[in-house]
Amino acid sequence: MQSEERSEQMELVHPHPIAELLDCPSPARDLLDSSAQFMDFDILETVFRQGASCRGLYIVISGQFVRKAERLETRLVLGSVRPGQLVELAPLLCDGNHTYTLGTQEAGSVLMLPKEALYEAFRLYPALRMHLLEELAREVSRGYIASCRDWSLRMRQRASALPVD
Repeated sequence: MQSEERSEQMELVHPHPIAELLDCPSPARDLLDSSAQFMDFDILETVFRQGASCRGLYIVISGQFVRKAERLETRLVLGSVRPGQLVELAPLLCDGNHTYTLGTQEAGSVLMLPKEALYEAFRLYPALRMHLLEELAREVSRGYIASCRDWSLRMRQRASALPVD
């Protein structure tokens, strides 16, 4: 693959700015603005737990948060979440439960847009749902690319550790 093509593909999966993702006409924007809830968290507090019902869309404003999940009786650290990142789009868009637990590594704050307000904003401006679905697709692509990079690195390390005949 040419480096230009690869660069263009990577550009497609980079996260889009939140202002761009949530950009919508005045009635929907006013609804989201009035329903937004700011929440502050101290160190080692839990924002939400895996399996709990999704209450809305979370946007990290400050601090550092960590995603942890339990799979097959194993606890996994899924990575950090930093300011400006959207959290848990899939359960929100699918009306589901949280797929991991989000907790703080250092004190911080999040903005939560309640799902009821978002669903009403989707009704007023259906393109908003599409913007968030597109961001979810980019999020999945970023995860896939990262896992491919990790796998490739492990294979190279394994190959370099093989004895030379």
